[in-house]
Amino acid sequence: MTKIYGHRGASKVCPENTMAAYIKALELGAEGLEIDVHLTKDGIPVVIHDETVKRTTNGKGYVKNISLSEIKLLDAGSWFSPEFQNERVPTLEEFLQWIRTTPLLLNIELKNNKVYYEDLEQKVYNLVNAYGMKERTIYSSFNHYSLVLLRNMDPSIDIAPLYTSNLYEPWNYAKRLGAWSVHPPFKSLHPPILEGLRQHNVSVRPYTVNQEKWLNYFFQYEVDAVITDQPDLARAVRNGEVTVKKSFMKKK
Repeated sequence: MTKIYGHRGASKVCPENTMAAYIKALELGAEGLEIDVHLTKDGIPVVIHDETVKRTTNGKGYVKNISLSEIKLLDAGSWFSPEFQNERVPTLEEFLQWIRTTPLLLNIELKNNKVYYEDLEQKVYNLVNAYGMKERTIYSSFNHYSLVLLRNMDPSIDIAPLYTSNLYEPWNYAKRLGAWSVHPPFKSLHPPILEGLRQHNVSVRPYTVNQEKWLNYFFQYEVDAVITDQPDLARAVRNGEVTVKKSFMKKK
């Protein structure tokens, strides 16, 4: 059965990458969470999407130039709604302390394709292992050098290259990296590509799937997982509780 990952939590109804968003995603039926990790000025992994804090907090500046104590003073919820004014940017460790008590799977995206973070891979890997989440964690990134570094550190972990457009024979590219998963943009996954990935035993988890027709399409194909802002909608479509026109993209 295709699993449902909450993209930055339940980011349709809560401020993204906050504990409120993660708890809500679990309540709405997500089976996994997708989160984003940067390093602070003092080298602490924190969960936030952008390279800067401007969009999702009341602060400004690059994460890499702000200490953890300073980041913890920022309001990470009011930009979304006043009811979330007490939300803060969580550290990866705080998040892991919570998720390990749940049945949720985890996709950690390393956000180092624009900013270089020394030892980001090792720090994240060590924390995941320390909290017993290794078997439930997928590592993804647009920085494929990071994924290869992780693969060299541990041949048993699941790494998944993220990419933004159509990739020629993505199953071959994945194998070059030592990956057995890919996280493609959902509109790139035409039937021949999905069939090729399946034939080569490469897991596929498309992002970010929020439309009923696309959710239904991927559930029909029984992809490994969908990454969505709306886990409740995805669950309703998967359970047949939403009427969707079938086969808007024909299998070949």
